[in-house]
Order: sequence, then C-alpha cells, then structure tokens
Amino acid sequence: MKKYLIVSKKILPNVYEKVIEARNLINSGSVKGISEAVKVVGISRSTYYKYKDYVFSPDENSIGRKAVVSMMLKHEKGVLSNVLNYLSQEHANILTINQSIPINGKASVNVSLDISDLSKPIDEVIAEMKKIKGATQIKLLSVE
Repeated sequence: MKKYLIVSKKILPNVYEKVIEARNLINSGSVKGISEAVKVVGISRSTYYKYKDYVFSPDENSIGRKAVVSMMLKHEKGVLSNVLNYLSQEHANILTINQSIPINGKASVNVSLDISDLSKPIDEVIAEMKKIKGATQIKLLSVE
C-alpha cells in the first residue's frame, strides 16, 4: 500500500481520467482499438501508453482485504453449504475453496475470502463459524 496514494481527481490533470475512459471504451468493445479510443477521448497514443498501467479507478483495481480460513468439516450433506451460506450472509466473497477428500468422516477445507465488505469483524465471523454444526478446528490463517 505504500506505493499508492488516494488523490481527488479534482487536483489532477484530466489526462488521467481520459486514459481510464479510453481503457473503458476498449474493454467494452465500443471502439475497434487503442487508436480509435484515444481519438474519441482526445489524448495521444503515447499518453495512453505512458499511463495505462498506472492509472485506475477504484472499481477497476479495488484493493480488497483478503483472509484465509482453515477448517475441518464433517462428511455430511449440507455442512459445507451451511458454512458458505453463513459467509455469504456476512458479506464475505469466496475467492477460492480447496477441499481434501474426506478421511475418517472429515475433510480439510481452506477458503480464501474477500472480507472488504464484512458486516462484522473477522474474529466475530470466525467465532460464529465455530457454532456451525459439523464445522470444527476453524482457524484464521492469514489476513491481508
């Protein structure tokens, strides 16, 4: 995060916003290519190439908080579903799920989450997850 600044576009030259505009035109397919996009927004190709990898709007490059949670789940119908439904209810976004094959009736599951929009602190979410029937050994492995 030390490499980035959040700056109001009011104090920046409008060329930065035009680079984002050009990128949006290209990504949406509204134009055939970079040449047409820069012509539409009124900047040069060299300006576009100079800034295209350095200027983003918040929705393009949102820096979200991520967490990895490890747990053991009982090999019963609905246990994983209950965990995922609870996480969804708390506004966690599932990024990845890695589950081992069940051995002795239990499966190891690691879930990576985007926790930017959580409705409560992650430690409270973990505490509530421990109450889910069939879910044990729930641990927060990392938060970014």
